[in-house]
Amino acid sequence: MRVVILGSGRGSNTEAILLAKQAGRLGRAEVVQIFSDHPDAGILELGPRFGVPATYLDPAPFKTKLDGEGELRYIDAIRESRADLIVLAGFMRVIKPRFLETFAGKIINLHPSLLPSFPGLDGIGQAWRRGVKVAGCTVHYVTQEVDGGPIIDQAVVRIEPGDTLESFTAKVHAAEHALLPAVIARLSEC
Repeated sequence: MRVVILGSGRGSNTEAILLAKQAGRLGRAEVVQIFSDHPDAGILELGPRFGVPATYLDPAPFKTKLDGEGELRYIDAIRESRADLIVLAGFMRVIKPRFLETFAGKIINLHPSLLPSFPGLDGIGQAWRRGVKVAGCTVHYVTQEVDGGPIIDQAVVRIEPGDTLESFTAKVHAAEHALLPAVIARLSEC
């Protein structure tokens, strides 16, 4: 299974996926390309480290969504990579219908909350401020509804009495780093 990863930031979840592959824990999945919408994103530095092409793709003309010319650039590049699965790992743009239709059923996203609770930006902060006792992360299929697609799997993180926002955030990230590669491995065996 050919996997393309889209990300906007430092790439900690992408690194977890690539480390899982190195350790033989990614099933039949092979990461064939990393794309970022920010030319200086840390995720792009992971490509050379792991022998995976990592490329900045201009998302213009919009700042918060992938639409118009930018959307077409991404569609063309992903088609060229012959992706079987597209993983949104911290890709901070709303995906629009043309992209979703082109890759229907092939796009998954990692979200830092137990969906359907706390969709959208800052899922960890939303859970913390709400005072929930159980939170976590979710891998789901991407649909037109932001963070509303069918859930594939979730990992639960308990908020303990001594936790701070920082320690809770670290626990959610650790859960993400385990969950996302496990889901990709499972999907690669289907």
